[in-house]
Amino acid sequence: MLVDTNVLVDVLENDPDWADWSVAQLRAQAQIHRMVINPVIYAELSLAFSTVEALDETLAGLQIPVIEIPKPALFLAGKAFVKYRRQGGTKTNVLADFFIGAHAAVAGLPVLTRDVRRYASYFPTVALIAPNT
Repeated sequence: MLVDTNVLVDVLENDPDWADWSVAQLRAQAQIHRMVINPVIYAELSLAFSTVEALDETLAGLQIPVIEIPKPALFLAGKAFVKYRRQGGTKTNVLADFFIGAHAAVAGLPVLTRDVRRYASYFPTVALIAPNT
């Protein structure tokens, strides 16, 4: 299962609104799935750390490894971005959610997230574990 950045940030920053939900889901899903992140999620998480060693130590403690994004997923992310632009999207670079969603779609991984909008819209085959789902 890919763990989205927002879930990990909730836990690491003890978010008053979401930390309990995110911790409970991480614990529950870890009983069923191998929890992983990809390089895009790693890069997003790096914003909350002062060193790569601190981030790596935290991920090791959570037992969440970083796995690579397969080339077919990178290709699919680009195609999803084209669809987004054609539907009026205003961003000019491929969005992180497209890399994460495409990775999940190609690898058959569910995503643990609080932000379902782009995943549901552009990767409808991806199983999402989110509030109210």
